[in-house]
Amino acid sequence: MHSEKLSYTMACTPSMTLREMMESYGSDVWHYAFFLTRSREQADDISQEVFLKAYRNIGKYRGHSTLKTWLLTITRNTAFSWRRNSFWRRFIPLGEQHTPGQARSAEKEAMGNQYVSRIWEIVMELPDKHREVLVLDIQQGLSIAEISRMLGIAEGTVKSRLGRAREKVRTAIKEEEL
Repeated sequence: MHSEKLSYTMACTPSMTLREMMESYGSDVWHYAFFLTRSREQADDISQEVFLKAYRNIGKYRGHSTLKTWLLTITRNTAFSWRRNSFWRRFIPLGEQHTPGQARSAEKEAMGNQYVSRIWEIVMELPDKHREVLVLDIQQGLSIAEISRMLGIAEGTVKSRLGRAREKVRTAIKEEEL
């Protein structure tokens, strides 16, 4: 129903719909692009390109999946295109980046932040196929069926990759005694 409203709104006021899409899904698109590229700069560029592509191709959106899934699919394809075109560069893992002015008020909070950062570092070190399904599951909240359709793989394969990804993270955590 939301997608029908969006398609109708797109025909009436394209700039409002683009703004709505960006406000509703901008964070999801950016985070997914970041997890695929490991680069804030590339995530910024890819996110902009995704919304331009979505705006230009909204007529091709058929509603077979949610708008979010459609946008994440465009994000994935765009990120992989960048990788193929030599724009792919690996940057520092998520846990090593800090926002300026971020205050760490207590030792407990600092330890908790370190723990979470290290877990995300472990996730970022997973092979692409495992990291991708884990991020789509945890970060984006997609169902097994949505991930399956988005990646063009069987649901059983998604479940298998999720299981392996989770096990690799658990094993790494135990090895590091986190």
